[in-house]
Amino acid sequence: MRLSRVFFAAAMIALGITGFVNGDLALVWQQIPITDMPGHTVIAYVCALIELSTGIGLLIEPLTTLACRVLFPFMLLWVVLLKIPVLLSAPGQMDSWGGLGEISIITAGSWCLFAAHAGEWEVRHLGFAVGERGFRAARWLLVISLPLIGLVVLVQGATYTLPAWLAWLPRSVDWVYLSGLGSLAACCGILFGVWPRLAAVMEAAMLAVVTIWFWGPMLHTGRTATTAFLISSLIVGGVWLVSDTYGSLPWLAAGHPLWGEGTGSAAPPAMQRPPI
Repeated sequence: MRLSRVFFAAAMIALGITGFVNGDLALVWQQIPITDMPGHTVIAYVCALIELSTGIGLLIEPLTTLACRVLFPFMLLWVVLLKIPVLLSAPGQMDSWGGLGEISIITAGSWCLFAAHAGEWEVRHLGFAVGERGFRAARWLLVISLPLIGLVVLVQGATYTLPAWLAWLPRSVDWVYLSGLGSLAACCGILFGVWPRLAAVMEAAMLAVVTIWFWGPMLHTGRTATTAFLISSLIVGGVWLVSDTYGSLPWLAAGHPLWGEGTGSAAPPAMQRPPI
């Protein structure tokens, strides 16, 4: 069991627990487009149960395939029902694009898990979404998502205010812009096959630093910071899982564009589909 799966599962479990504690969805990340929708609380608890149970299932080998069968469609519905409608209703708001990008990255990670642990039924009927083809599709989703979060940072960077504990950073706004450029650079590296494994790992590391340094010290302030920390952690986990699909591909390998016939990579043993 790779550390990326453990990390992703732990963040999902924690998000499920917060859902039960708060009795609500994950703020703007799971915001239902319809105001005062009947059964809102029930939906919130169902989502929390799915997050908690699938997170636990990812840590128990006999339950991993079942967990992936539930988690991946759940994340797809999260994107299709909660994020795309918000974007279509307010296409001019950069936050809508950024929100879609964030959840799509988490979905890419869950897709990697689904592709790696597909069961016999998925292999027969969903061959395009499992195995190496599933990995490649997840990489495409990541490539589409990274510019969304990167461009939002570049457009809105001047409006960001770093917390007091980061005031020691010289020219703090430049660090904000640097993170946006980093996401765009990682996207290009994966898309054009220039050090794609290193690009994905560096993106995950950068997002991890942002999560720890920005949201970590605010955890004691309550629900908003805690939810943001967990969602940010899941984004880190999503990129990390995609990076693991490159397996033994050399860190500085080039010439493996995403649109090519193959990626030149092989899934590592822990990410391959189990024997059927």
